Amino acid sequence: MHIVVCIKQVPDSAQIRVHPVTNTIMRQGVPAIVNPYDLFSLEEALRLKDKFGGKVTVLCMGPPQAEEALRKCISFGADDAVLVTDRAFAGADTLATSYALAAGVRQIATEQAVDIVFTGKQTIDGDTAQVGPGIAKRMGMQLLTYVSRIVETDLEARTITVERRAEGGVQVLKTALPCLITMLENSNEMRFAALPAMIHAAAYPVRKWNKEQAGIEDLSKIGLKGSPTVVSKVFGPTPRTEKVEMLELETSTLRDVSLNLIQKIFTRRPTLEADLLMKEMI
Repeated sequence: MHIVVCIKQVPDSAQIRVHPVTNTIMRQGVPAIVNPYDLFSLEEALRLKDKFGGKVTVLCMGPPQAEEALRKCISFGADDAVLVTDRAFAGADTLATSYALAAGVRQIATEQAVDIVFTGKQTIDGDTAQVGPGIAKRMGMQLLTYVSRIVETDLEARTITVERRAEGGVQVLKTALPCLITMLENSNEMRFAALPAMIHAAAYPVRKWNKEQAGIEDLSKIGLKGSPTVVSKVFGPTPRTEKVEMLELETSTLRDVSLNLIQKIFTRRPTLEADLLMKEMI
């Protein structure tokens, strides 16, 4: 079994700031981390490797410093790492990113056929959840999104059964391999990296592919040229000026607290009660 896990190095969102004048994200001094959602996919891939054997390759498109994110994945147990990096990829949106990553997966598949491609549900810097489905579409793979658990993998029959979380509950889906899976958060717990694995990762020769080595056929589909998305403005939320109001009651029963709270809400928003009644009538 050969599994490819697509990861991304992202700025730690807990420490991101927005420039007050230019309204752009200030990345200087912000530590870079492996996209947390991608780690759930990596752990799931490693569990399949533990069960069936095989190889796990991690793939990333990004600047040269993204090599550190790939080394982190090697320390967890991945077997190989490929960094697709070239100035031509700069400014890529989700459409251009999925094109470049799909090309990278195809190049990896020329060395050894790929059975499963894993991606995270989304990235914490973009939150679009578009790259995984974009890769699957470009490669003609079966797509399983928001997977919370892999129920069964039958390598002889070349099928996989998963549980997918949906609005109405949980769906159990079965599809043929190869396929692309986007894992949901909290679907597993990332293992710890042992010291020998960390030493191995520090010295591991991460492969770096430029646009030619990654098999890019159409340069108009990568970087800014291949990115129709335009971000007009980035801004931080305005701090709320309202202070918390303490509600003091002589009684502490749940019914009385609820009634008083509802009454206060209706007092502050006089039209809310009428609006709610109108919606019920509709």
